[in-house]
Amino acid sequence: MHTLADTRQLTLDGIISPDQARIIESRAREAMVAMGINTLLGAGIVAATLGTIFWLASAAAVAVFGSVLLGAGLLILARSGQVYRMFGNAAALIGAGMLIGGAGIELVDKYYGIAPWIMLPGGAVVAAIAGRALLTGGLTTRFVQGAILLMGIALHLAGLGLLIEQWQVSGPLVALAYGYSAVLLALAGWATDVRLVTALAIVPFAQMLSTSTSYFHAAYVFMSPETTLSILQMSALVAAMIWLGSRVQERTGRHTRILATMGFIVANLCALVGSLWGDVVGQTIWGPAYDYYNDTSYEQYEALREAYEAKTLVISANVYSVLWAIALIGIIAWAARTNRRALFNAGVTFAALHAYTQMFESFADEPLAYVIGGFAAIPLAWGMWRLNHWLAARNA
Repeated sequence: MHTLADTRQLTLDGIISPDQARIIESRAREAMVAMGINTLLGAGIVAATLGTIFWLASAAAVAVFGSVLLGAGLLILARSGQVYRMFGNAAALIGAGMLIGGAGIELVDKYYGIAPWIMLPGGAVVAAIAGRALLTGGLTTRFVQGAILLMGIALHLAGLGLLIEQWQVSGPLVALAYGYSAVLLALAGWATDVRLVTALAIVPFAQMLSTSTSYFHAAYVFMSPETTLSILQMSALVAAMIWLGSRVQERTGRHTRILATMGFIVANLCALVGSLWGDVVGQTIWGPAYDYYNDTSYEQYEALREAYEAKTLVISANVYSVLWAIALIGIIAWAARTNRRALFNAGVTFAALHAYTQMFESFADEPLAYVIGGFAAIPLAWGMWRLNHWLAARNA
């Protein structure tokens, strides 16, 4: 577990020596520099790959140029030393990306009808070969193996998306496809040990209940049509990842923590929506839907919607706001106590957003609300302080 520590204060307190402090600081600096280098390298490879594909704009040229780059990269990795390994990785990945990405683009552009039937198994085969090499060793470096594995999965999932679009699949099958995509991304992130890929698994997982985002001019929008069910879904993910993270090795634990954090963030965004609009639980799943193309009038739809609301759970915005605040207080205290820094930081951030939103949305002209909230915070802070002392004494 990575722990935040003030090396200067630890040295002054005599807990560690100055030499030990310098070693800790040096390793932390190396980790940050390595992260920056890998981020820059990865972004450059993606930009160069896609740019070259669209610049050449010819399937034959992309295939030839990609093959040459792939061969040159593998040759550099096989014959050169550590100094030039980065160039070999970059060339091999740009070449592989041009072959795989170019094939996918060509299929969609020229053979749209059969594209998913080639992309689905083709991507799976590429991912399987690269995954086996990654886990057992051989062929080339782990960096190239992992990247080709991700390319294969991307081609496979793109084919799945095309198939859903072509067949106009809807309902539970779409949710099942999103769940499959989430599991595949999480496994790919674990296999390559890239937490960014693991974190991306939260996107299709959230879309199982249509939680998503949208963009229009000068605005990014978060949408959660089923806030309560999405919060329960994300809470189950967070609980499962925390439970699993305490029972596995650190390498796997890093991925469970990132998934838990992402689930917690999405759950809080859903709670923010609920605190503003409330929630009619299950309305977009089991409730009536308005269809512009049939003969149902808007008045008939409203009658069906009101009938559904009368028999289901309806949570008002005010109730959501109170429950969310209570949950945040408990989670922040627990995260601080158990040294879960990511959950603590996210909890504090959303507590500030919740307070800021409610300040202008509900209590802008209610000074008594600030009086009650301010005075209530004092004994709450005292209680958390005493609880922390009691837990520390019991653990000791």
